[in-house]
Amino acid sequence: MKLEQLLESVMTIAVDAGRAISDIYDSGDFEALEKSDQTPVTTADLAANDVILKGLRQLPVDYPILSEESEHIPYSKRAHWDRYWLVDPLDGTGEFIQRSGDFAVNIALIEAGVPIMGIIHAPVSGISYAAIRGQCVFRRDADGTDTPIHARSLNREQEKLRFAISRRQKLDLITECLPAGMNAEFIPFGSSTLKSCMVAEGSADCYLRIGPTGEWDTGAAQCIVSQAGGAVMTMGLEPLTYNQRESFENPNFMVVADPAYCWGDIIRSH
Repeated sequence: MKLEQLLESVMTIAVDAGRAISDIYDSGDFEALEKSDQTPVTTADLAANDVILKGLRQLPVDYPILSEESEHIPYSKRAHWDRYWLVDPLDGTGEFIQRSGDFAVNIALIEAGVPIMGIIHAPVSGISYAAIRGQCVFRRDADGTDTPIHARSLNREQEKLRFAISRRQKLDLITECLPAGMNAEFIPFGSSTLKSCMVAEGSADCYLRIGPTGEWDTGAAQCIVSQAGGAVMTMGLEPLTYNQRESFENPNFMVVADPAYCWGDIIRSH
């Protein structure tokens, strides 16, 4: 099955998962729990996970699935995977609980440690972002209109940089990574992956993520941002990797619109 055909099928699965989330979100009837790592999970996360697992298993391809909300598979088994699905059924659970509307469904296809397909769907707005490595990247609005997207090009004389930031993280964690007095605009938003999409479509120049995330938080976004001309990389300017070790935890990272810009000169490692 060609990746272009697979992309449409997976976008449909993401929208179906978003519908399951929206049904619970609109009703306000959900249970919030705490996982063993002290991160929140809700019945909406689990409902979306069920929809995605069922949908992916019905596709005419037989790839393993690694989801944040499913039983984790030891590296000794995962190390032999060539292609696999990497899923976060609800990115921004805290935003869901706080009812900001800024949350998303993430599905990525990983091949040899690199994201080759990414789908991000925002249930409240109905907007989806999708990419296939080396082929396409676009935004699909709720009315079904597809629009190619591209990250913004920057130059060293850039007067102001626009940073997407978390609503719930202290701004000091970001500003202490930047030069004192830097001319910067800060754009607060919710879901980590939707902030990455802001970079991919040119409404932000950088998103700095300080704090714990898992590989399922970045797989789909990395494909979309990279195909849009940007990059997702560590604070040491190295690309994030997938399925290379036992832990799923990412290092601190940044999502940048223009990889050729002098990020190494202005971002202090944290």
